[in-house]
Amino acid sequence: MAAGTLSLPSYDDARVVVPAPGEGPGNWAGAASAVLVDGTFWLTWRVRRPLTDGRGVAVVVARSHDGETFEPVAEVRREAFGAESFERPVLVALADGGWRLYLSCATPGSKHWWVDSLTAPTVEAIAAGERRVVLPGDDRIAVKDPVVTVGPDGWDMWLCCHPLSEAGHEDRMTTRHLTSADGLAWVDRGEVLAGRPGRWDERGARVAAVLPGSGGAPAVAFYDGRPDAASNWFETTGVARWDGSRFVPDDALGPIRSPWSDGAFRYLSAVPLPDGRTRYYVEAARADGAHDLLTLVR
Repeated sequence: MAAGTLSLPSYDDARVVVPAPGEGPGNWAGAASAVLVDGTFWLTWRVRRPLTDGRGVAVVVARSHDGETFEPVAEVRREAFGAESFERPVLVALADGGWRLYLSCATPGSKHWWVDSLTAPTVEAIAAGERRVVLPGDDRIAVKDPVVTVGPDGWDMWLCCHPLSEAGHEDRMTTRHLTSADGLAWVDRGEVLAGRPGRWDERGARVAAVLPGSGGAPAVAFYDGRPDAASNWFETTGVARWDGSRFVPDDALGPIRSPWSDGAFRYLSAVPLPDGRTRYYVEAARADGAHDLLTLVR
């Protein structure tokens, strides 16, 4: 798939899948990921409140037959992980018929994040699944918001990393590529996307979705970027091409914004459909400053 042939998502004809949990800034439904397995769409997202009301309080997993009307089947609360907040979750179907949920967890009282997991035989049982810390991060790096894919050659992860070395600048972000044989033990293959000085994504670049090309290799990524620290939480979506070793932004195709409020259009998830089109899910700002979780097909 060439980046120039993409049918890009936009706010124009999107439909609300999950409304924000309240009115006004800080009330957000989003940071979602989605998969289509045996004709069923599985969508997982975090429910976020304003900073004064608890931030990311829960992760919800739901299913749908049409990709638009979802029935919640599981919920995970941050308290069960001792986390101050949740961010992007990822649900993966396992080869043995089981399921794994990856969770982005904030360490209380710090800027540190880690990635945890729950593994269970069914999605309905995921909240009580076997827990394992997958990527702990450390005192230098916070890790969160993974994008996870599984193919015949193993597992790939595109991981958002925040440097913690400079106080007050922990919002900066880059993306690294990791591989795994089992989805639990990961090998870091290096940085594949970073912000660019003087551009709309100067402050950071976080891969949100990866579409494969021929042979299953990555071809195109959608990514979240922002120009400055003040735009934290209000990222917009860019497009980047894989050059064999890293993603190269294509400024002719982005950034994509919401026409409302803070302009946020972020955490895009892309689900290839059997008819060749793509169903997108995205967290987008609405007029009152809240963020809804939207879907559209291109």
